Amino acid sequence: MKILIIGGTGFIGYHLATKCLKLRWKVTSISLKKPRKKRKLKSVIYRLCDISHKKKLRNIVKNKKYNYVVNLGGYVDHINKKRTYKSHVVGSRNLFQVLKNKKIKSFIQIGSSNEYGNLKSPHYESRIGKPKTIYGKSKYLASNYLLECYKKYKFPVTIIRFYQLFGPGQDINRFLPQLIHACLKKIVFFTSSGKQSRDFLYIDDAIEAIIKSIKAKESKGKIFNIGSGKAIKLKKIMEIVEKRLNYFYPVYGKVTLRKDEPNIIYPNTNLAKKILKWKNKTSFSKGLDKTINYYKRIYN
Repeated sequence: MKILIIGGTGFIGYHLATKCLKLRWKVTSISLKKPRKKRKLKSVIYRLCDISHKKKLRNIVKNKKYNYVVNLGGYVDHINKKRTYKSHVVGSRNLFQVLKNKKIKSFIQIGSSNEYGNLKSPHYESRIGKPKTIYGKSKYLASNYLLECYKKYKFPVTIIRFYQLFGPGQDINRFLPQLIHACLKKIVFFTSSGKQSRDFLYIDDAIEAIIKSIKAKESKGKIFNIGSGKAIKLKKIMEIVEKRLNYFYPVYGKVTLRKDEPNIIYPNTNLAKKILKWKNKTSFSKGLDKTINYYKRIYN
């Protein structure tokens, strides 16, 4: 099998490519930048392209055949509205245009929990989203466009909405890596009050959801929430990490939340359990231990 991963050099893309190689699939990655040394995989074909540039994208996939495509591309940016819109909305449209006649078996669009906006949790896939951020709005527009392509042209798209993912190799600009980094380096950790609750899912379970979505014929034209289905208070997580690493120096209230940001965010995952036969297998505690051990090795 041949799979094309848009954003194959990122955190999720690296773990997905690793899993696909274990399945003996041929993997091609399209991304804006070359992979970092720690994320470069020998058997992966790496191509550089901005998917919002249709002509270049068409040239890259020309005369190529893929069984599956996973779109992990796009900026997670709340400031540069134009760049964020182009990477997600224009990028998704371009992918459809260049792939629509290639008879791919499955196209997985990675959406976001941000598409629900400030709707009350638990989130259900059947509810109409009310995204507030440019990132959430861009993801939502891309999802709706691709679902229309399924209705009109039977384009084999599945939308996956991930919640907070974590695990080895994640960038330090995320909550858990920042927290672990601060504790290991014994530096100050600037944070919010920590009273807000979020759903955290270990990366291996997220990758398993993608693979199951690819293989399930019934997944086409549907949206799936992928998370643990439980919300954990950030302050509790900080306390757990402090016990694991015997150090924590927080400055609470230094980070301010958006006015419209919900206090509790978590999904209902019954649809994924029913159709994909998926449920998370890694407890937060076990996933956290694996993540902490990874950063310990890196810093040592």
